[in-house]
Amino acid sequence: MARIKRGVHGLKHRRKVMKAVKGFRASRRRNYRVANEALLKSLAYSFRDRRVRKRDFRSLWISRINAAVRREGLSYSVFMNGLKKSGVTLNRKALAELAISDQKAFGTLANMAKQAVGK
Repeated sequence: MARIKRGVHGLKHRRKVMKAVKGFRASRRRNYRVANEALLKSLAYSFRDRRVRKRDFRSLWISRINAAVRREGLSYSVFMNGLKKSGVTLNRKALAELAISDQKAFGTLANMAKQAVGK
């Protein structure tokens, strides 16, 4: 059986790992074994946090909508229920943007929600 020499590919892999950990600190940048572990962990975190980011933005939008709706004298849940009953299909991202940039339009949406709920 022929002998397989794999020094070139191992070197390529180590070089690729060390290039990827370029911005890390201390031995996470210099020592291959520590750098490889740090890289694997960072890739796992980035995979997980791409999903967590969506949750974070949704909670941010909800808190912005809630703050704007409280000024109108409603709670968040009553407001969303009223919008659903009145047939408004704006998502939370658009509602949060309206709450910040165009308070007059958001006020009309709040009035529509109030009428639909009966408050």
